[in-house]
Amino acid sequence: MKPDKDTPRGAFDLLSWRVNTVVVVTLVAVSFVAAISSTEQANSMRGMVMGLGQIGYRDPGNMGAVAFLAMWLTMMAAMMLPTIAPMVLAHHAVAHRRLEGALSTLAFVAGYLLVWSAIGLVVFAAYSVYSQWGDEAARSHWLLTLAGETLVFAGAYQFIRWKRVCAEMCRSPLAFVYIYDSRRGMRNALRAGTIYGAYCLGCCWAAMTVLVVVGLMSLVWMTILSVLFFLEKNWKHGGAVAKIAGIGLMVLGVAVLAYPPLLTGISNLS
Repeated sequence: MKPDKDTPRGAFDLLSWRVNTVVVVTLVAVSFVAAISSTEQANSMRGMVMGLGQIGYRDPGNMGAVAFLAMWLTMMAAMMLPTIAPMVLAHHAVAHRRLEGALSTLAFVAGYLLVWSAIGLVVFAAYSVYSQWGDEAARSHWLLTLAGETLVFAGAYQFIRWKRVCAEMCRSPLAFVYIYDSRRGMRNALRAGTIYGAYCLGCCWAAMTVLVVVGLMSLVWMTILSVLFFLEKNWKHGGAVAKIAGIGLMVLGVAVLAYPPLLTGISNLS
């Protein structure tokens, strides 16, 4: 494949349409099942504080580490699996040429999800703190400032160089596989998956902090972010989409700081 053809769309030319269909349908099916589970979890947690904007209006959260991490992994599967289809296809194509089976690609996906699972520990640590804040925190100016500045930061991150580097690697699936998965074996595939997960994390982590502000289980915001990540990583105009999203998040952050009731409004979207 020529360098100018190493694109997410070009990854679909590496394998037959039957194999492409099986891989994509499998990823989408797993994502769909995870989305249904996330919807059920979100409905059961409507009265709990899951984000900064819900403090003072909902009951303190009381999820344990195991339940939280299970919820988080389900969310990540629902949100992120469709976005990595071209990379999975590229990995499977190279693995196939090395006479490796589907287990190698499954190890790659497992390594990817392992990174996002590990980040769940950080999110749980934050959740364990802010979910216990009560009415006093809700009335304080510093909580509003924290929420607004988090949104501004998430938007500003869309313009930094490291964000662009990670996004460009995500949009070059074959180059990534050749660089980081040049050897056979499931262990190497798992390692390559974790490296790809790290690049994906570098691309998306700041936007993910929006969920800490508006609620980790906000189905509306999960959907918005999923679409954003898909377009950023797989569309040829993904860089422009990232910048537009960045401007939008910064404007939203400033608006929250200027008009505090807006924080409650965007945090109570179902």
